[in-house]
Amino acid sequence: MLPGIIYYIVFKYVPMYGIIIAFQNYSIGKGMLGSKFVGLAHFVEFFYNTPDSWKLIRNTVLLNIYDLLFHFPTPVILALLLHEIKNKTFKRIVQSISYMPHFLSTVVIAGILVIFLSPSTGIVNILLHKAFGIEPTMFLGLPEWFRTIYISSEIWQKVGWGTILYLAAIAGIDPALYEAARMDGANRLQQIRHITLIGMIPVMTILFVLSLGHFMEIGFQKILLLYNPMNYETSDVINTFVYRRGVLNADFSFASAVGLFQSVIGFTLVVTANRLVKKYSQTSLW
Repeated sequence: MLPGIIYYIVFKYVPMYGIIIAFQNYSIGKGMLGSKFVGLAHFVEFFYNTPDSWKLIRNTVLLNIYDLLFHFPTPVILALLLHEIKNKTFKRIVQSISYMPHFLSTVVIAGILVIFLSPSTGIVNILLHKAFGIEPTMFLGLPEWFRTIYISSEIWQKVGWGTILYLAAIAGIDPALYEAARMDGANRLQQIRHITLIGMIPVMTILFVLSLGHFMEIGFQKILLLYNPMNYETSDVINTFVYRRGVLNADFSFASAVGLFQSVIGFTLVVTANRLVKKYSQTSLW
C-alpha cells in the first residue's frame, strides 16, 4: 500500500494548501502568503458577473447526466452478454476487441473522430450519402450533435475496460445458486435477473458513488480537442472555461475558485449518495 499512500499524500493532500489562492488576488511575485485576501469575490464574479456561467454549469451537468444514463449501464450490459457466451475463444476475441480503445490516447481518439466525421472525406458522411443520399454534414460544427458524439465516443472507448470489475463480480457468484435456480425451473433471463444482477449490485453501487465524485468534472481533454467556436453552445464546460481563463489568461485565483466549487459539489454528492446507499443497502464506501 505504501506507493499508493505516498502518491496520494504528495499529489493530493500536500497541494490542498493551494486552495487559499481562490480567496486571494494571487500574485506570483508576492506568493500565497503575500497576496491580497479578497474573500468570496471570485465566486461572486463567476456566478453573477460571468455572462456564460449558467451555460457552462448547464453543459457540464447535462453531459454528466447523459454519461450516467447511457455510459454507466453499458459495461453492465456487456458483462452480462459476455457471461452468457459459452464459446471461450469467441468470448476472448470479443473481450480483446472491446478493450482495445481503452489503450488509445485521448488525442488519438479525438483525431479518429475528426477524420471520420469530416464533411468532405469522413467515412460517416460518405456512407450516409451512398446509403441514404444525405448531403455531407459538418457534425462537429453543429451544437446539437456534440453531446451525442461525445457520449458515443466515451462508450466506445471505455465500455470494454469497464466490464472487468463486473465480470469479476459475476465470477464470484456461487455456481450453486444457478444450479438451484435451474432445478426450480428458472430460465436464463430469470437467472440473470435474480442471481447475476443481484450479485453485481455491490460493485455497481460503489462505482456509481465514485462516479458522482467527478460529476462536475466531465472529461476535459477530449472536449478541448473536439470543441470549437461553432459548437460552444453545448460543448463549452466549466473545465474548458477554467483552462482559458486560468491557464491562458493566467487568472489563477479565479480558476482556483471555480475548481474549488466543482470539488465541493463532487464531495457533497459522494457523501450524500454514500449515506443513501448505506441506509437502504449493505454496501457503501465507508
